[in-house]
Amino acid sequence: MADDQRLWGYPEVAAHLGISVGATRSRKSRGSLPSPDDDSVPDRPRWKPSTFQNWRPVGRGFRSDLHRTTRAEDAQAN
Repeated sequence: MADDQRLWGYPEVAAHLGISVGATRSRKSRGSLPSPDDDSVPDRPRWKPSTFQNWRPVGRGFRSDLHRTTRAEDAQAN
């Protein structure tokens, strides 16, 4: 496998996301990470770095659960 295709384990994913390895494992168990590119070894999933290029973690950035209602919804409520 070429160096640019080196697979990331939990430590590399954690470093990329800026969170702990424990938090990374927790996100994986909750389904908050992309599916592993290689899960051939039990409890040692691996991801290609490119898998995380356009992926955005759940819970970061825009909070859709806190979004403001639209003006039409506001008008109906009054």
